[in-house]
Amino acid sequence: MIWPLWSEVAIPAFATLFVIIDPIGLVPLFIALTSKMNARARRITAWRATIFGFSVLLVFAVAGHAVLGFLGISLAAFRIAGGLLLFLMALEMLFEKRSERRKKNVDEVSSQHEVADEPADDQWVFPLGTPLIAGPGAIASIILLMNNDDHGLAGQAVVVGVLFAVISITLTLFLIASKLGPFVGPTASRAMSRILGMILSALAVQFVLTGLASAGFGG
Repeated sequence: MIWPLWSEVAIPAFATLFVIIDPIGLVPLFIALTSKMNARARRITAWRATIFGFSVLLVFAVAGHAVLGFLGISLAAFRIAGGLLLFLMALEMLFEKRSERRKKNVDEVSSQHEVADEPADDQWVFPLGTPLIAGPGAIASIILLMNNDDHGLAGQAVVVGVLFAVISITLTLFLIASKLGPFVGPTASRAMSRILGMILSALAVQFVLTGLASAGFGG
């Protein structure tokens, strides 16, 4: 019982959420966004952003299936659409478009704030909480992962636990971001983004194949 949950739920969920949220890739963006804050303000921003991002994803984890049902969208259709979305995000990572888009959001927000002792009212919501942590890809992923009927409530509990673990990793990296700065510069971030993009593309294709099989195509 434990091994199927670990191999069929926990590992794929961790791989998907870790790649999508990309805690390592967020570190240089967090550093840039909080460069005008003192240490206390950075810590508060890190806590608020990760708690907000986790809360948004948890809401979609719990209510995502009901929302799909209300809109009349089948799980198979959402798996295919979600897989295609994740594949597009993987292409962005491979060709560095995702990093450019994220950096643009950070530059737009950080340029509006001066050095501060307190965190800005909106930075931990946008762009940190969403879309950097709880973006469209992460939302689609958590809905897909939560709707694995093979393992029921136990599988869903594992997915939520994995989400908590990934968000905890993100928070930890944010809190020690100033020490990690020299190790996660632009070159390292681009290299990691391309590696994770390859992994994400394979996961995305698997989501599409599972959706097609659920819809009666391909067996």
